[in-house]
This record gives sequence, structure tokens and C-alpha cells, in this order.
Amino acid sequence: MPDLLLELFSEEIPARMQRKAAEDLKKLVTDALVEAGLHYEGAKAFSTPRRLALTVNGIPAQSAATHEDRKGPKVGAPDAAIQGFLRGAGLTSLDQAHIHSDPKKGDFYVAHIHKPGQDTKDVIAAAIPAIIRSFPWPKSMHWGSGKLQWVRPLQSIVCTFGPETEEPEVIDFDVDGLRSGKITHGHRFIAPSAIPVKRFDDYIEKLEHASVVLDADRRKDIILHDARDRVFALGLELVEDEGLLEEVAGLVEWPVVLVGTFEEEFLGIPPEVIRATIRANQKCFVVRKPGTSELANRFVLVSNIEAKDGGAAITAGNGRVIRARLSDAKFFYDTDLKTRLEDRLPKFEQIVFHEKLGTQAERILRLQKLAAAIAPLVGADVEKARRAALLAKTDLVTEVVGEFPEVQGLMGRYYAAAQGEDASVAIAIEDHYKPQGPGDRVPTDPVAIAVALADKLDTLTGFWAIDEKPTGSKDPYALRRAALGVIRIALSIDARLSLNGAIAKAIDGYNDQTEADALTAYETAQDRVTTQDVDGEQDLDNALESYGRRLRRDLDAKTPEIVADLIAFFADRLKVQLRDQGARHDLVDAVFALGGQDDLLLIARRVEALGQFLDTEDGKNLLAGYRRAANILKAEEKKGDSFDGAVDAAHLKLSEERALHVAIATARAEAEAAVAREDYEGAIAALGRLRAPVDAFFDKVLVNAEEAEVRANRLRLLNALRSATLAVADFAKVSG
Repeated sequence: MPDLLLELFSEEIPARMQRKAAEDLKKLVTDALVEAGLHYEGAKAFSTPRRLALTVNGIPAQSAATHEDRKGPKVGAPDAAIQGFLRGAGLTSLDQAHIHSDPKKGDFYVAHIHKPGQDTKDVIAAAIPAIIRSFPWPKSMHWGSGKLQWVRPLQSIVCTFGPETEEPEVIDFDVDGLRSGKITHGHRFIAPSAIPVKRFDDYIEKLEHASVVLDADRRKDIILHDARDRVFALGLELVEDEGLLEEVAGLVEWPVVLVGTFEEEFLGIPPEVIRATIRANQKCFVVRKPGTSELANRFVLVSNIEAKDGGAAITAGNGRVIRARLSDAKFFYDTDLKTRLEDRLPKFEQIVFHEKLGTQAERILRLQKLAAAIAPLVGADVEKARRAALLAKTDLVTEVVGEFPEVQGLMGRYYAAAQGEDASVAIAIEDHYKPQGPGDRVPTDPVAIAVALADKLDTLTGFWAIDEKPTGSKDPYALRRAALGVIRIALSIDARLSLNGAIAKAIDGYNDQTEADALTAYETAQDRVTTQDVDGEQDLDNALESYGRRLRRDLDAKTPEIVADLIAFFADRLKVQLRDQGARHDLVDAVFALGGQDDLLLIARRVEALGQFLDTEDGKNLLAGYRRAANILKAEEKKGDSFDGAVDAAHLKLSEERALHVAIATARAEAEAAVAREDYEGAIAALGRLRAPVDAFFDKVLVNAEEAEVRANRLRLLNALRSATLAVADFAKVSG
């Protein structure tokens, strides 16, 4: 069957857009084919800095004819319904419809719609211009007098269609004066001449001869292996960087790997700064000594041409720029070392964290207090936690971080170590931002854990207090990430962390600052009145108003609401985290539904134990028995009856109900005792022993007995069963 070759050749396609654009092109074209009834065998898209290409294999030459019987309204229906039916069916009058009779529903109209097959070339010729005109570039431009918008000026379109055994045809169409054809171009500098192409195999072969590697993954593979080989020959090791590799592969059509050098004196700069400098400014890789983290004074660059001098001029030019950038970085670093971190704190008084949450200086004070409160809970030294929280943000106002924001925290650790801070304090300055994503590591030093939790909880609490919560897909302050960070830390430490208590302490920090600020303003105004300042009276009035207004904003009244809402938010995030680990989200609901569940580690353990139990036969059968009991009770409770009372042993007539009564009392006591000592496996095992007596009860006992008291007693017994399971989880929340 015929194949399609499509190439859209332009001036330039930014590297960051290429992958998605290629996939968008494939989806749009194949969707158009399928919509026209043309199914295909396979499709693959490609991208380079100058072209998007697509090959679609095994497309039939013509779509199949279709026949559809579309049912319409009844005969005699209102005119509006009739007209709607005619429009939808593509008919001009009822004469073109047929009347069908149904013994039950009567006579109604039916349209027999026949659509003949379409020539595939016609489908392609209509679809591709529309796709080009509406292509979803993140940013696009138009040029000249035309209306077409493209990421950069579109220069040519290749579109051929035909079987492998025959000469393919050019699918002829026009897009804003640009006519499709079979002419492409090779490498911009090495082989820019026009190249006639036929089908995909011919196209990719001719591009290769014209110094264009079409496949981005192949370009990446060439770059990576050539770079490894070149630095290995120098006795060194490449510092691999997947993000940079992807970007560089999108900058070249004919990758040529070269190695350059810079002065050893720059190796005194922290290696992360060297890497950031070389990566950001020149898109080059750094090199290290094998088996170490120590960088070598070499860099790896990727050229887009094979130079006659072997790349000497290219590496020399890049080397000059890199030396200049590293010289700047060294100056910034040396300058930063002259000022102690704590001496930078006054700058934060002028930096607003959020207009409703005060300055960064105020936030740092809150972090100190909160980190000190959390420290004993995670085994951290209180004073070290306080010191680390004080200095945690100070590198944000250093020269190096101003130039390279991606090294924030890390530079704080370097500067803290240089000025003789305790090792735990230095580590906490770097690690308090972590984890910043699912692939990021979790802090392990207790001081870093205390400050990291304080940082995230202060952020969450503050934005909850001003009602700036995430909505839908919008989360401008990365609050979901902060909550997941708290969860990952809590699950990684062997310590008890009450979320209720931690959130309440975070709110206290805001309360204290609100009141303190208001009182300060009031006292300042009072001093002015005492000195008979003419404006003092007005100042006092303003301060009193501010004092009253700010106290009215006191969060004390909102604390229960904020805590409850944040706990629910954590529950949702915990579901995501545990689901990623293979747990069921409904089990998290079942545990949280008990109330008072705010220790994330214990919740995770309880969910794990519950999941393991419900995977067993005992678990499945007990859950089935619970549901049967709950459904019976729900039906009776709708009548307004309650069965909360104690079971009367004297009215237990059958051995099976007596056995269940004893088993429930025993299991409940054992489960509650096990939960109290945090033995969730033991608690669930105790409930598991209810399986046999529950099965026997429902097998032998009629709940709705004729005697009213016996019936009520049996319902109270079922209620006791339902209540006993609450020692572990709310089984009503368990799905499946």
C-alpha cells in the first residue's frame, strides 16, 4: 500500500519545541486520515533545527464507502425536530427519507446515508494545508505580506504519496503562496543545494549524503558516544547531562564533537558553578577525573560542521567565551566570600515574600521559630536548626546565585562551610529546599529535615491563611509540590510528626508577627503624640485602625478551619504518593475517615497493613460480610431506627450469633490494644479472626426475625461488627 512523505522546511525551529512539534504533526495528520476512514500501518515523525518530517506507511489509496441508517423523529413530529433531522442527515426534504414502522413505537423516519469512498490524495491535499495553518506552536510569527504563521519563515513543503514499487506522486496544494513539491535542502553550510526526493527511504538517504542526520535520537547517540570516546582518550570522564544532550541535539543537523580547554586556576570555583556557567552560556559539557567529582579543565562542545582545521578555531572561540564567563563567576564567588551570610540579612527587610504575608525578613523569623519547634520531633539540635533557618535564604542575595539561580542553597552550603558554620547547618542550607520533585532526594540530616519541614509548612500555612490555594491545574506557588515534600520527608524518617501540631505551630508564627507588628505601629504613634508632634494624633488614629484591623485578621479563629483543610489537602497528596508506590487510594480514605489521623508515617503503615489484609481470602470475605451488615443496617436506619445500644446476650438464640458476639468483643479489644501500641498488622489480624463467625452468622441466622426484640438485638450485633472495624479503618470507604 502507498506511503506518505511530508517535510516542512523552515528557517529555524527552536530546540525546545522540536520534539513536541514532531509529535503534534504526526497526531494531526494521522487523526485526519483516520477521520476520513483511512487506517494506516505505522507513522513516525522526525525533527531537526530546520525541518519537521513525517512518514506514514501502509495507507490505502482510497477510503472505503460507508453506509449508515440514521434514525429520525416520529412521523408527525414538530417541524423543528424534522428540520434538525434533515440537517444532520444531509437531506433536503423528507422525500429523501424512509418511513419505518415499529409495533411498539409507531412510524418514524430513517435516513439511509451512503458516503462513497474518497481518494487518499484528495484527503491529504485538503488536510495538510489546514494543519499547517493552524499548527499549535507555543510561539509563532508571520512575515512578508502573507497571513501564514509559523515558528520561523516556512521555506518549502515536500509531500509525496505512492507505493514503494512505483514513482510516488507529489500531492499538490498551496499554503499562502508556498506550493508543495518534492524538493528539500541539505545542511545549511555543507550542502545547501536543492535535493529532489521521492519516498522516505530515498529522502533519508539523500539527507545523510547532504550532512543531515534526521533522527534526533540518533544525533543524541552520536554526540554521547563521540564525547565519551574523546574524553576517555584523554584519561577523563564525561559528566553526562540528559537535558543538555537533548538541547544540543536540537541545535545541530550534523553533530561534530570537539574538546576544548580552560585555565586550571578556574577550578577553584565550586564545580557546580563551573558546570552552570559552561552549560548556560555555551551549551557545553564538563569533564571530570575518572571515579571522582573533581572537574578537569576541559569542556566538550558540539559543532554543526566539520571544519577544515579540525575544529581548532571553533574550540578556541568557545574557549575565549568560557574563560570570560568563568572569570566573571570567579569574581562573583570571591566577592561573595568577603561578606558573612548573617550580614546579608538586612537586605531581606526590603524584599517582599508576598504582599499579604510580609517580607522575607519576617518569613525568616517564622522559619527560625518553626524549625526550633520541629527540631526535637525529628531528633535535631534546636540551636543548630534555629541557626540554619536564619541563614537558609541568605545566599539568594549573593552575586553567584543572582547570576545562576539554579545553584541556590548549594552556594549557601559552600559559603556557610567557608565561614566555619557547623556541618549540619551548612547541609541544611542546601537541603532545606528538597525534595523539589518526585526524582529529587529527601534530606537525611536531622537539622536539614527540621528546616525543610519548616520551610514547606510555613509556605502552605501562609497561603492557606490568605486563601491562595491551588485550583485545578493552577498552582503558581507550587503548594502541591511542598505538600508532597512534607509527605516524602515524613515517610522517610523514623519519628512521630503530628501534622495538626506542626500546622498549628506554623500558624502561631503568623499570629505572633501580626500582633507584634500592629503593637509596634501603635507604640510608635503614641511616642509621636507624647512629643506633641502635630501629625501625631492622626498617626495614632491610623495605628489604632491598623492595630484593630490586623488583630481582626488574627488567625486564631481560622486555625481549626485551616488545619482541617490542610489535613484534607495532605490526604489527597498522600493518596497520590501511595498510589505511585502501588497502594490503593480508597484505603487512604478509609484510614483518614476515622478522624485524628495526622501522622503520615503511621497512616502509611496502616494503609499498607490494610491493603495486605484485603488481598487475602479472609480480608475479602470479612469485607463482604461487613458490607452485608452495613447494607442491612442502612436500610433499617432509613426508617429512623438506631441500633447503637448494647447487645443483650439473653436474646441471642442461636449458637452462631452467640459466637459472633463473643468474637466481636474479643476482636475489638485486641484490635484497639494493637492500634494503641501502633501494631497495625496485629490489629488487622485480630479483625481477620472475625471472618469465620461472620460467615457462619449470615449462613445460619435470619436477621429479620419475627420477634421484634430478637430482630433488634441481631441488628445491634451487626452494628457492633460495623463499629469493631473502626478500630482499624472505615470499611465503608473501601471500594471494589
